[in-house]
Amino acid sequence: MKKELLMASALVSTLGAASVAQAVTATFAGSQKVGVEFDSPDNGTDTNAVLDQSNFSISLSETTDAGTTISSSFGVIDEGASDIGDDDNAITLAFTDGTTLDLLNAGNASGSHDITVPGSGGEEGVAGTSTNKAPTGLDFAAGSTPLGVEWHSADDFMADGLKVSVSFSTDSGAAGSATAVIDSSWGVGATYVTTAGDTDLTIGAGISGADVTTTGSAAAGGQEGMHFGVSAVTGDLTIAIGVADGDSFNAASTGNAGSNIDIDGSVAKAGISYAVGDDITLALGVVSGSAKDGVFGTAGTTDDSHDEVDGSVTYTVADGVSAVLGYTSVDQNDEGASDDTGGSAWYVGASMSF
Repeated sequence: MKKELLMASALVSTLGAASVAQAVTATFAGSQKVGVEFDSPDNGTDTNAVLDQSNFSISLSETTDAGTTISSSFGVIDEGASDIGDDDNAITLAFTDGTTLDLLNAGNASGSHDITVPGSGGEEGVAGTSTNKAPTGLDFAAGSTPLGVEWHSADDFMADGLKVSVSFSTDSGAAGSATAVIDSSWGVGATYVTTAGDTDLTIGAGISGADVTTTGSAAAGGQEGMHFGVSAVTGDLTIAIGVADGDSFNAASTGNAGSNIDIDGSVAKAGISYAVGDDITLALGVVSGSAKDGVFGTAGTTDDSHDEVDGSVTYTVADGVSAVLGYTSVDQNDEGASDDTGGSAWYVGASMSF
């Protein structure tokens, strides 16, 4: 009990001193999104569900006498079932020359530069079978561990409009097990911004790699890949395309029948959004992913696929308040055969943010 009292006293004293000094600047933001999803699977019963999503984040920063800004953040996410602490934020150092350095939970530099492709603003989705490994995101091959760093250049690095990032992460030193984990990773990414007439162009690309281990030894599976994308903005119109190709893995789990799964995949995404005046935004996106998957050491021979079309209409009711109508249609194949877990889904909801 004495130790607990001493620890509590020290904590209270520290917090009290911090509150008096008021050194760190704190800002916060949040949102509340409530809606209903109507799900119509290809082979099954139509269902509907109310989706309640809340997000609250706090950002902390302070600048040293030398001009270096030290910042981090944390958040609380409520997806309607449980409260989740957002604990994967890095400590970021921003230097006077415009460069920044992320320490711990830094992520992968390749994934930091993938292009944002327009798509539905709703929360609807069609759940596929757990054995379908076709990727749907451009950064599916960009893995990392929490023990990592990521360096970002200043703007206009070596050329006007160019920004680059480099990352590296290493393992935690924990005892290995039969479940595959990333042992170390690296990544390089770049974004180039330019103009062509009245159009603003953003080009993003990245490459990455990671070593994977099981029971302390190098595994037959791995994670490495590349992505490339272009976004064009002309007035209220945004068009973007992106492609990615590489290898990834899923660790042993019930959905994988207890096996580590190696995934050789690729994905292409395209989307368009258009702002009609100040109140309405129309968005349409398509996704086409494919993969061959197999147990570590055994190459896959048949394709998984995921083909998706989604769109939404977002109407601004008032500052910070929006109404959303979204729709998604998905067609899937698993191991070369038609997969009845596809279907369509509607979403009607509203969001409030501050």
